[in-house]
Amino acid sequence: MDAVEVIRTKRDKRPLSDDQIRWFIDTYTHDAGVADEQAAALLMAIFLNGMSAGELATWTRAMIDSGERLNLGGLGRPTVDKHSTGGVGDKVSLILCPLLAACGAAVPQLSGRGLGYTGGTLDKLEAIPGFRVNLTPQEWHAQLGELGCVISAAGSGLVPADRLLYALRDVTATIDSIPLIASSIMSKKIAEGTDSLVLDVKFGRGAFMVELEQATELARTMVGIGRDNGVRTSALLTDMNTPLGRTAGNALEVYEAVQVLRGELPLHGGPVDDLVGVTLALADEACRLAGLGVDPRDALRDGRAYEVWRQMVAIQGGDADAELPTAPIHELALAAPRSGYVSRLDALDVGIAAWRLGAGRARKEDAVSPVAGVVCLAKPGDRVERGQPILELHTEDRARLEQAIAALDDAVDVADEPPPACSLIRDTIRSIG
Repeated sequence: MDAVEVIRTKRDKRPLSDDQIRWFIDTYTHDAGVADEQAAALLMAIFLNGMSAGELATWTRAMIDSGERLNLGGLGRPTVDKHSTGGVGDKVSLILCPLLAACGAAVPQLSGRGLGYTGGTLDKLEAIPGFRVNLTPQEWHAQLGELGCVISAAGSGLVPADRLLYALRDVTATIDSIPLIASSIMSKKIAEGTDSLVLDVKFGRGAFMVELEQATELARTMVGIGRDNGVRTSALLTDMNTPLGRTAGNALEVYEAVQVLRGELPLHGGPVDDLVGVTLALADEACRLAGLGVDPRDALRDGRAYEVWRQMVAIQGGDADAELPTAPIHELALAAPRSGYVSRLDALDVGIAAWRLGAGRARKEDAVSPVAGVVCLAKPGDRVERGQPILELHTEDRARLEQAIAALDDAVDVADEPPPACSLIRDTIRSIG
């Protein structure tokens, strides 16, 4: 095989053969003759010319085969996992993982860190005093068998090809390619060994895919990969034009997730909190995929999900009773321009503000502040008076406030009437009925 010929094939819009794909992935992963610039060239050719379904299937399998595959046998529970494509204020995994374990599933959640304005689950959990996200394979498997849930970083042996290729995509403007996104996500989930997978594919201002049509194509592609690899997969398309929940930032989001687990936000009998609504929709679909004939609402009402959360925190070295860290500087911001009802609160603007306050990172090696972030004092549908602050900014560094406030120049609209009620779940795509 010749790397130049592989690149030329895709550059000229011809399909890559199975042998070409497998050779390229294997050779690059093992540093055996494909240089970074050659891998970058192939990624750009794929970005520009796409992949057929057959190419994508082989590419994904080659990435899976680049490392180890986890064995989740013998747990005595059906396995189901969840992945979100990322958004502003998306702390669903913190709630969903213990909730599904309380419903009888085993949830092997291997999570990542935030980049830019989208938060990372691991960064949020590390805001809990003592919480460990780096577990040995033995610790990880033992906790999954004992408790039914674990949230941790993936080991270096899982899909090493993705780790190398993602680093190149990050610096070569080839991130937003549907085949490359889908294979990156699904190769890790399939290698993880789960039987079922529910995907939260977001669209809108605060999402990676802004347009619903783009998000739908990505969802269909990932569901197809799951089906072809024997993983029961569903994707929910969810609106991310408004921040999810009332907080964006690491410790702030943990606090809000615990509120849900403790049953402090409404489950029914009135307007369902948007965070609760999305979480329960994903939980319902996960339970269906796993064949669990239970209602996850019951596990929230009776405290079982909260108890699993407390046990998970304790097993991973954290203190569920410890006070979460708080920012020394709180600043009210984004005054309502008039009296009326909030009709729009821009997720991207709020996410950028939280990032500038210190809650996010510009590069993967950057540190994040556990206490920085934004609290939404009002959201679409809420009544406000002229001059009323809509956001509260939290930071450790007063110098960050000016740039954060600048991001919010056009973040809110206020109207005479509340906006019409609209479900955040726009569609569900399933690999099985």
